[in-house]
Amino acid sequence: MSNLNTKINTVNKINSLGITSEIVNDIIAYVDNNKKEKIISFLTKNHPADAADLLEMLSEDYRKKVIYILAEKFPEEILPSMNVPILVSIIEYFKLAHLIKMLSILDTDDIIYVLEICDENLRKKILLGMPNNLKKLIKKSLNYAEDSAGRIMQTDYVSVPFNWTIGQVIDYLRRSKAVPDEFYALFAVDSRHVPVGTVPLYTAMRKNREEKIFNIMTTNPKIIRVGDTRQDIAFLFDQYELTSAPVVDQRGRLVGMITIDDVVDLIREKADEDILKLGGVSGEGDLYLAAFKTARSRFGWLGINLLTAIMASIAIAFFETTLEKLVSLAILMPIVASMGGNAGTQTLTVAVRAMATRELTSSNSFRIFGKEILVGLYNGLFFALLIGIITGLWFGDYLLGLIIAFAMLFNLILAGTFGAAIPIILSYFKVDPAVAATVILTTITDILGFVIFLGLAKYLLM
Repeated sequence: MSNLNTKINTVNKINSLGITSEIVNDIIAYVDNNKKEKIISFLTKNHPADAADLLEMLSEDYRKKVIYILAEKFPEEILPSMNVPILVSIIEYFKLAHLIKMLSILDTDDIIYVLEICDENLRKKILLGMPNNLKKLIKKSLNYAEDSAGRIMQTDYVSVPFNWTIGQVIDYLRRSKAVPDEFYALFAVDSRHVPVGTVPLYTAMRKNREEKIFNIMTTNPKIIRVGDTRQDIAFLFDQYELTSAPVVDQRGRLVGMITIDDVVDLIREKADEDILKLGGVSGEGDLYLAAFKTARSRFGWLGINLLTAIMASIAIAFFETTLEKLVSLAILMPIVASMGGNAGTQTLTVAVRAMATRELTSSNSFRIFGKEILVGLYNGLFFALLIGIITGLWFGDYLLGLIIAFAMLFNLILAGTFGAAIPIILSYFKVDPAVAATVILTTITDILGFVIFLGLAKYLLM
């Protein structure tokens, strides 16, 4: 009984807190003391996502030891739950035959996730060892564009003729070996295998065996085409609160399905990608890369920022004489630039998110644009008055306070204007706003903030 209670407590601890440092230390101790059974028990009896998190938290040496201890007992579901850099580093620890065996058990979308990170030679060897029917499906999926529905769809789904009865469906599900482990709806198809409706499982299970599918199916189902982008898929699921959707080929025939758990991954990946891009960080799994690789991945963006900083410095250099005469200007300059940059980033963040969720479109862009200018005006008036009073009291020079107040007002208006305009313009030219918008906005607000403030000071104080 005590062993059972220990296992239950461990599982409860993981469910409530995730993988803690205590659990990591326990696993390290098990490895050091060669307690193989405890390691195997922990990693095979807990959720694959928790096991993946644990492996990612271990050092490379301990991770390798744990994988070798598990050997043939390594849970295949852990592989698609791992971050790409870690997955790349551990894939070579598995024997080819074992790797093929593990992948052949997974859903096709999970197989694709793993195969995408393999080098071409290893991918060919894995595909060669897979069953012919699965190999054909995987090769077909790999031919689709990386950002498309065809690449992420599951090829296992439940389709039934629209004129079947519930009784026929239940009998089919019980005896068929091709039914996926998890599904949320039945896809009703016609004689050409074109989806004509869907029946949620909760609806099907409440009907009598004699009930016809066409009487209870949802007509005009929301259909995804193999070429639809991940952003389109996420929007469709969010807009219509779907749990699953059929995927069709160019001729409209059912070829797969996408489920809500796939879309949650898509939304998370997109959110992570946009946050990284806005911060000037590129590359998946930056946290898990070696220090040199991480530094190299950030080098390009820092180089661009250096160039923009030099541009801002050149703008300041035009007012060198003014700065020499009034040291107070050098003290106050960062306030104007910083406020403009932060205000612009607020607008930019809202605009990029709204474009990702399709709340900001060409039909309402001018209205949103005008609103952000007004927001900049309101904030500009308030903070201009505030900084004007503070500066006047601080330096005993109310003309200087008036100058910085006007500079603050103009810069916040411009920050709101450009914060809304830059994402719209970049999107028009098919450039991802998350990639370039931040550095462009920062450069503009810095340069304009400095020029407005120092320019006013030069002509009013000199």
